[in-house]
Amino acid sequence: MAHDSIRTFEDLECWKACRGLRVFVARSLCKTLPKDERYRLGDQILRSARSTTANIAEGYGRFHYLDNAKFCSNARGSCWETIDPMITANDEELISQDLLDQGRAVAARAVALLNGYISYLRKAASTKLPLEGGFSI
Repeated sequence: MAHDSIRTFEDLECWKACRGLRVFVARSLCKTLPKDERYRLGDQILRSARSTTANIAEGYGRFHYLDNAKFCSNARGSCWETIDPMITANDEELISQDLLDQGRAVAARAVALLNGYISYLRKAASTKLPLEGGFSI
């Protein structure tokens, strides 16, 4: 991850992957739910998916490695939180196994990228690397 290629949180690969999860949930998953479940289970899934990108953005704006890592950990938790209601939807035969598998794959990619970024942030905090985007503390 080159420092000069990161100008905003939108440049982070983990944010892009979480955005992919959020878009998958909104455009593919929630639209397949029965109308009454769109406002119950669908809302729960969508809120957790939206939380993934929001946490990364907030952490990025903290300009401290360990604060950023904490918010990225929250985003990672929200990825897992997004999967649980998907499993519920599949258990209740509201979504197909294929759709659940797609959602798991999108979430797993986001989690893997978040894990890498969190590791980078923790290492950077311990070695006092310059912050991404050219900011310093």
